[in-house]
Amino acid sequence: MHEPRRFRNLPRTTACGRTIPVAASRISRLLGLALLRRERAGAGLLIPSCRSIHTFGMRFRIDVVFVDATGSPLGSEPGVGPRRVLTSPDADAVLEVPA
Repeated sequence: MHEPRRFRNLPRTTACGRTIPVAASRISRLLGLALLRRERAGAGLLIPSCRSIHTFGMRFRIDVVFVDATGSPLGSEPGVGPRRVLTSPDADAVLEVPA
């Protein structure tokens, strides 16, 4: 299956042993993995300069990892369902991974 349009041309990084897109565009930051089917979400998405995310519009559960400026995990929330808001004031980025 083809990669979602919002992930095309995004820079890539390695996190948790996976190569994932980095949300560098406005639309990729706003939507994250929302509105996608699980099989189109790929390995996940890293959202830099981010301290909170929402799961409005999510069609599947995600694992959320808040990371600091060095890329070290600050905390995680496994299996987050739709219609939630999660925040970590000390985070520098958020990793969204399909659960």
